[in-house]
Amino acid sequence: MEKVKLLIVDDSALIRQMLTRIFSETEDIEVVGTASDPLIARDKIKALNPDVLTLDVEMPRMDGLTFLRNLMRLRPMPVVMISTLTAKGAEVTLEALALGAVDFVAKPKADVPKALEEYADEIINKVRMAAKAKVKALEVAVLGLSAVQVQSKPSRHFKTTDKIVAVGSSTGGTEAIKQVAKMLPADAPAMVVTQHLPVAFSLSFAKHIDEAGPMYACIATDGQLILPGNIYIAPGDKHLRVARDGARYICRLDDGPPVNRHKPSVEVLFESVAENVGKNAIGVMLTGMGADGAKAMLQMRDAGAYNIVQDESSSVVWGMPGEAFKQGAAHQVLPLDNIAARIMSLIN
Repeated sequence: MEKVKLLIVDDSALIRQMLTRIFSETEDIEVVGTASDPLIARDKIKALNPDVLTLDVEMPRMDGLTFLRNLMRLRPMPVVMISTLTAKGAEVTLEALALGAVDFVAKPKADVPKALEEYADEIINKVRMAAKAKVKALEVAVLGLSAVQVQSKPSRHFKTTDKIVAVGSSTGGTEAIKQVAKMLPADAPAMVVTQHLPVAFSLSFAKHIDEAGPMYACIATDGQLILPGNIYIAPGDKHLRVARDGARYICRLDDGPPVNRHKPSVEVLFESVAENVGKNAIGVMLTGMGADGAKAMLQMRDAGAYNIVQDESSSVVWGMPGEAFKQGAAHQVLPLDNIAARIMSLIN
């Protein structure tokens, strides 16, 4: 078995040492080198030809984003960002994902060595996944960035509809959701979204989606009325459900245990949509690692919902959409760029 060659880029000698030790315990990943700043990393990439890079956001001599931008333009490769759990860290990380980073590992501000030990399995799995991920050159990623402009929202004259679009995603999903949102009109049906993200990233993510297109995006609150033209995003520490209040749909937040190791979980959202929305729902499964939500998406189909899954070629990781397809949950498998148009055609 050929090992994944990993280069660790971090200005902290302790973090480099800790990550090297974590990966030394794997049989399929080899740390071929480390670098304390991007300029050293640049030379080591040329010399060592790694398969995957872990990259700290905050670096000396050249910040992580500048380095990533140059890397994805000149030598696109899978990158897993090491990010702090702060508002600033969230903004930088979301920008890194827009530039082409595959995924990120969030580290708390305090006692980082202990946290890295606790997140060892997650870090290892994300590097394994990154080695298989499809990496887009910066020219593609920049197109996504150009659409993220603060726009004045149009006046809202909504079509009468009680349709709800339920979206689940994980790895690669922050950009995929943005791509769908920017192509939907202001009077599109309400969208409820579960994206696997830490709670510290939730507000920044909602802001990025809100700025992407004419619909309004927000973090869902308990009891909030679900209305057309709005995107309701699960907070990073609670499950989002859709419930009925008479003839209306409302958001319900659930502080229960993780489902499929995730909180929020797509499984929880899709189960509630199957139960309470049924044939008035459109299910959308976007790029993501694992299988969260696949079984519940089949429940949605059985309840009369129309389901779309993102195709393999446009997915960063065809885990969640691929599993939904294998379960028989999908009516259609579509490239990411075609999903918004299909949603509107189903409404119209």
